Amino acid sequence: MTVPPIQRSAGLRSPWLLDVTLGLLVVAALPLAIVTIPNTLSVVAKLLPGDIDQVGLMRTHGLALPALMLTVPLAAVALRRAPVVHVLLGGLALVALSDAAGGYAGSELVVGAVRVLRGVGAGLVVPATLAAVWARGSMLRALWVGVFSLSLLAAQALALWPLDKASSWKVTLQPYPMLTGVALALAGAYVLVWILLGRPDGPGLDDGERTRLLLAAVPAAGIAVVGISTATEGWRALPVILLAALAVAGLLALASIGTAESRTLAYSMVAVGVVLLPSAAQVTLVEMGGLGGPGLKGLWLPYGVAGVLAVGASVAVRRPARAPGRWLAPLGLLAMVVGLCSVRLMVPSADGLVLVVPFSLLAVGAAVALTSALQEVGVGAAVFGLSLGLAGVLAGFLLGTGVQMAMLSGVSSAQELVDSFVGALHSWALVGGFLVVVVIVLTAVTARRGAKNVPHVPCAGPGVPVVEEVDEGQPAEASAPEPVPVPPGGAFDEAERRKDGEADPVPAVPPQGHSPEDAASS
Repeated sequence: MTVPPIQRSAGLRSPWLLDVTLGLLVVAALPLAIVTIPNTLSVVAKLLPGDIDQVGLMRTHGLALPALMLTVPLAAVALRRAPVVHVLLGGLALVALSDAAGGYAGSELVVGAVRVLRGVGAGLVVPATLAAVWARGSMLRALWVGVFSLSLLAAQALALWPLDKASSWKVTLQPYPMLTGVALALAGAYVLVWILLGRPDGPGLDDGERTRLLLAAVPAAGIAVVGISTATEGWRALPVILLAALAVAGLLALASIGTAESRTLAYSMVAVGVVLLPSAAQVTLVEMGGLGGPGLKGLWLPYGVAGVLAVGASVAVRRPARAPGRWLAPLGLLAMVVGLCSVRLMVPSADGLVLVVPFSLLAVGAAVALTSALQEVGVGAAVFGLSLGLAGVLAGFLLGTGVQMAMLSGVSSAQELVDSFVGALHSWALVGGFLVVVVIVLTAVTARRGAKNVPHVPCAGPGVPVVEEVDEGQPAEASAPEPVPVPPGGAFDEAERRKDGEADPVPAVPPQGHSPEDAASS
């Protein structure tokens, strides 16, 4: 008697264990990576030693965001060859190493090295988590988008929280060491479960995406150079605004590469990156206790409500019909425009609960736009859009800084400083809203052009099989039509008919329009 071989895939019967571990890892690691972006050293300037160049130290502290921007597209290219779990574990290891090295920082050079190291680690974590959830289904993708939107919204507040009553300025270099340890432990558990489940393959990036991903590093490098030079050379407001606007235009131009579906995602990512974090950061600073707001303690409830709503909205729209999915992205961006309008009406406010309205509109709008757009593309286009979106964060900070510089020019008293700071926020909300409206128009034009470019397929014609009706009273064999040969390309490949692990039946007539899988393959 033949003995069947021993199967070592028993763990595959419980894939939920991998999903639960990955979900917890996303909740812990993604905010930890995004909180790297804000530069908060000026808040603890009084704690800096007198023998250190404070201005130079603040500039080097801001190197984390340029390092993160440049790492994301390069990490996406590396994901074509390296397993996702290895890239994710390596990124968290670099973040932990930066935490450890931050305690020994005592000079401008060491601070710069620590921040660059942390930016590189965060730049590995963000695309690796996206690629990891991509292979596990729509629910985890929705969770990723919700946590990502909340992280961008609350990054400034999360970066400021450890500085309350801080006794050392080095806290800015290691804000959440315990959370770093938890995330690193979850990453180790994720690797262990991944091995026990037989090392399931992650989503493979097409070789054709390599060029676009490397191309995304070009504007990131240019914006990083502009950001560093403006902070170093002390530029005036107008050149900063013009260069920032040029950077945003360049990102939108690069986002126009690819199919209609990938352009929708790239446009949405750029809009969310430019607007969400810079706007929330300014609102958070205006609502600090010293400017008449409720302070951080009064902001946690609005942030919490916005986060729950963002995750819930992502889950709710994770599987719409294809046609509704195409107008959900502009609808989410429109909600962000309404949120920016509410910022002009409600901020500043001594009652922190009022901020539930703008925070929720911004976070939910971003979550809906990104979730619906992600369902139309493949993983390569998703990481490409993510690269442009994170580059847009620095472009948005530059644009907001230019507006602040213009508004704060000539201020001579404390009250004028507060009024000008609030006026700069309102002006930035107007600029950000206008930018999002432009993106909505671009998305609509892209969708219309994509619909016009779809070739018309006749309902019946030469080479197209016609299915006849079968009378209920007759057996199928008696009334079945003679087989008609289908020309090459008439049948869909199994991989193109598969989405989220479910295969659709082969249609008798080729459907009109482009499928998400077609966008991924192009």
